[in-house]
Amino acid sequence: MTVVLLGFMGAGKTTVGKILAHKTKREQVDLDQKIVETINMPIAEYFDKYGVEAFRKLETQVLKEHMDFPGIVSPGGGIILERENQKILKEMPLVVYLQTNLDELLSRINQDNDNDRPLVHDKAIEEIKDIYLPRVPLYEEIADYIIDTTDKTPEEIADMIIEIEGD
Repeated sequence: MTVVLLGFMGAGKTTVGKILAHKTKREQVDLDQKIVETINMPIAEYFDKYGVEAFRKLETQVLKEHMDFPGIVSPGGGIILERENQKILKEMPLVVYLQTNLDELLSRINQDNDNDRPLVHDKAIEEIKDIYLPRVPLYEEIADYIIDTTDKTPEEIADMIIEIEGD
């Protein structure tokens, strides 16, 4: 079964996805990584060259290509911004929102040494908050399950998802 992990950047989608894939002996695909492989450049560079609209179109294309992926799908945090993506995600078998409070997200983003996050690069906390807050209701609306990741390890979160799948 396809499991989609939703959440803002820094929520742990890729980390939890890898652990979940390992524990369930399935593959995991990071859609941002697939995009990087397709465009042969960092996402931030693509944003600068072609803009956010071109990126969102590409993101939709890559999501469509993985609708029937028999494993764990970890899309970028902004995947939910496009109506077409919302419809696609609602058709997926299991969508889990990794809910993380803003303070924790900021801490994780700042600790990320491989940070290729064009929408928060060099932005103030208030600007990040302005990106984050409008997305929360979209994540909540699309998700089949919401897991509060506060004070939980990625392993604990993966185990919770395994329990959900077993129900």
